[in-house]
Amino acid sequence: MKKKSRTKLSRRLGIDLTPKARKIMAEKPYPPGEHGPAQKRRAKVSDYKLQLMEKQRLRAQYGLEERQMGNYVRKAIQQHGNPADNLVRLLESRLDAIVYRAGFARTVEAARQYVSHRHIMVDGRWVNLPSQQIRLGQTVSVKEKSRALPVFISAKEEMVAQPPGYLQRNAEDMSVQMLYTPNRAEVPVSCEMLLVIEYYSRR
Repeated sequence: MKKKSRTKLSRRLGIDLTPKARKIMAEKPYPPGEHGPAQKRRAKVSDYKLQLMEKQRLRAQYGLEERQMGNYVRKAIQQHGNPADNLVRLLESRLDAIVYRAGFARTVEAARQYVSHRHIMVDGRWVNLPSQQIRLGQTVSVKEKSRALPVFISAKEEMVAQPPGYLQRNAEDMSVQMLYTPNRAEVPVSCEMLLVIEYYSRR
């Protein structure tokens, strides 16, 4: 996904993917190309289109390519338990997702970049794989030298809201741990997970 399209994509999908998109959507809470909230009555949306839209919404919120999302859904279906719950667990255990949820990055794309540029450590060792699955109890932190960079100084200053309850953050040393596997209701993602599962199941 190109960065220049993130705001339009946010408006089209009805979710704010960046701080800039959040501001614009507050002023224009309708899809791009429309000229206000009063629109013609839309035709009934098919089940397939609903599933497709939810899949696109989920992909956008985690910044994943189609192939990556398909792989996660297949793993979720193969694992024991509810596929939707499994999918949430797999996505939220990604290193870039945890960096983003902890407030160390303003967007998931920025979180991925920080990991790739070796600013992030896991249990005291730097890693550069955004998709790495983080286990319960592992410590994810911003490298000490990197904390002096403007982006991380700003991130620390903006850490007002607490992260989701399944994460324990230490704002002082910019570290975070996943305490337990979250359930769907705790994860701040706008998506009907079952529709995503159904979309890939019919392919």
